[in-house]
Amino acid sequence: MFNEKKGTVAQVTERNIIGKNTSLVGDLSSDGDFRIDGKIEGNIKTIGRVVIGKEGIVNGTIECTNADIEGTFSGKLIVDQLLSLKETATINGDVVLGKLSVEPGADFNATCSMKGSVKKMHHDKSETQKTA
Repeated sequence: MFNEKKGTVAQVTERNIIGKNTSLVGDLSSDGDFRIDGKIEGNIKTIGRVVIGKEGIVNGTIECTNADIEGTFSGKLIVDQLLSLKETATINGDVVLGKLSVEPGADFNATCSMKGSVKKMHHDKSETQKTA
């Protein structure tokens, strides 16, 4: 995983594909990306991207860095960075994310909270205002 020359972490380029006529019940975990065109009932956990295609259906929990959804999702969705909902997407459940992009036509029926959206204001004590 480490690049010996520079001491940096090598990027994982795995892609896991759940095909159109595939149905899976259970939990999935990977360091790579997921593309789902079939049906999954269970949990998905990855440090990569999750893509749910137009005909893809997921019922369960997804934890990932980024997600692009064109199909149907029901459950709990935790996205560290960007969640992108295409016009054919249908989302039901609880969503926790960093940033959200929604195309017109997408169905978003979820409770949503954005983490990291509140920035702390720095107050320098040396800059106090004096009033008369």
